[in-house]
Amino acid sequence: MLPFTAEQFHAVFARYNEAIWPVQIAAYAAGAATVVLLFVRPCHADRAIAWILGGLWLWTGAAYHGLYFAGINRAAYLFAGLFVLQAALLVWHAPQLRFAKASKPATGLGAALVVYAAILYPLVGLAAGHGYPATPMFGVTPCPVTLLTFGLLLLAPSAPRSLFAIPLLWSLIGGSAAILLDVPQDWPLLVAGPLTVALLLSDRRERS
Repeated sequence: MLPFTAEQFHAVFARYNEAIWPVQIAAYAAGAATVVLLFVRPCHADRAIAWILGGLWLWTGAAYHGLYFAGINRAAYLFAGLFVLQAALLVWHAPQLRFAKASKPATGLGAALVVYAAILYPLVGLAAGHGYPATPMFGVTPCPVTLLTFGLLLLAPSAPRSLFAIPLLWSLIGGSAAILLDVPQDWPLLVAGPLTVALLLSDRRERS
C-alpha cells in the first residue's frame, strides 16, 4: 500500500514540471548530446557521456526526490541519497567506461531503451491520459533516467557492476509502483532491469 494516491502522485509532477521549466529542454539537449557523442566519438566522448548521465541522476535525486516527491513520501529522502550516490559512481567510473562496443543483442536493446526513454515514453504517457505537466518527463524524473541508463550501460559491456545496483533497485521499485499508480510508460522497467543485467553477464561470460 502506497502512502499517497495516484492523484497526489501526478500533482507532484505538475508542480515540479511547472517549477523547473525550461530544464526539461536542457535534459533533452543532454540526451541528444549523448547520442551524438556515441556516433561522432570525439576525444573523451565516453567520459562526457558518463558525466552527462551522472548529471541527470544528480538533478533527479536532489530536485525531484529531495524537493518534491518527499512532500508526499518520506522514503524519497532515501531515494534522493541513492540517486546522488549513482551520480557519484558514474563520475568516479567515467574514465574506465567504453561505450558502443557491445554485442549485437545488447546494442539492439540498448538503442531501443534509449529511443523508448526519449521518444516513446512521453507518447505512451500521453496515450494513457497523462498529459503535461502532470507526467514524468525525460531526463528529470527517475524512471526515464533509469531506462536511459540501462540503454547506455548496455553499450558499455565492461562497466563496473556497482553501476547497475541502484538502477536495478529502482527498476523494481518504480516498475511495481507504476502498476499500482497506472503509469504504463514505466512498466517496461520491470523487464529492462533484469534483462540488461542478464545480457551483460552473458556478454562477459562469452568474452572470458
